[in-house]
Amino acid sequence: MQRWRSLDEMPAEWGRCVLTIGVFDGVHRGHTQLINRAVKSAAARGVPSVLMTFDPHPVEVVRPGSHPAQLSTMNRRAELVAELGIDVFVVMPFTREFMKLTPEQYVEELLVNRLHVAEVVVGDNFTFGKQAAGTVDTMRELGGRLGFDVDGVQLLGEHAVTFSSSYIRRCVAEGDMSAAAEALGRPHRIEGVVVHGDGRGKGLGFPTANVAPTMHAAIPADGVYAGWFTVLDEDGDHERRMAAISVGTNPTFDGRNRTVEPHILDFDGDLYDKHGAVDFVEQLRGMRKFDSIEDLVEAIGRDVEQARKVLTAASVDE
Repeated sequence: MQRWRSLDEMPAEWGRCVLTIGVFDGVHRGHTQLINRAVKSAAARGVPSVLMTFDPHPVEVVRPGSHPAQLSTMNRRAELVAELGIDVFVVMPFTREFMKLTPEQYVEELLVNRLHVAEVVVGDNFTFGKQAAGTVDTMRELGGRLGFDVDGVQLLGEHAVTFSSSYIRRCVAEGDMSAAAEALGRPHRIEGVVVHGDGRGKGLGFPTANVAPTMHAAIPADGVYAGWFTVLDEDGDHERRMAAISVGTNPTFDGRNRTVEPHILDFDGDLYDKHGAVDFVEQLRGMRKFDSIEDLVEAIGRDVEQARKVLTAASVDE
């Protein structure tokens, strides 16, 4: 898959394409539906499939300081859409100048003159252009005039719930990792570098990797979770390992800083400065303050065994 950081990286001989547009945060099951439609249509037409996303998140430019919690890093999005068969992943810089384009300018200058779209595949709630004035109907009208097709896809959902990034963020914020995974099609992941912490876990017999999440990461509600830890560095051991993951401020020690600390089962290697991924499978319990260190150690022991059971069962189901 080709990856462009802007349309300036387009090949000079670029022909027509099938394009799908959106933020695609999380690349959830609704997004997968759009991407599959675009990939299938591109194959039928014999042209490349292109996915265009934006950086920074449009909301951050429209209302600075309001960046939503992020379900996936840009690198993770690129990996996921490549697995789905997208030929070109392009990251469009979302600037104040870009947000001022009228719907007509957006389509003519970007989609037609630059990308030469044969078809655009978007969700049926898609909006674009200045003040989000353009809708799927606007896109269809412009497509009819400028020579491209538009596929407006009804968003996927189950049990009267439409799968969306906003819905998944709410699930994560509430610690409902099962619902988040159902909508994502995989466990929710955060990434970050393993940094030095207070070192209390090792003293308690349960050493942890203190993961400093990437900026704006969607961190689950405070509590203890069963999940996986994987080193992402190119030169690292990439084995997925079981983990009991603590999220919160360590209230037993009157902590103030909120941390994400996986205790990796059956592992005692050095992870400092490694870039890792934490995948959350199930919340085991809420965060609580214990009356004594002994009570805390007993609880962690139970958490570890429960995490092992949950993850062993999850592995069998995969």
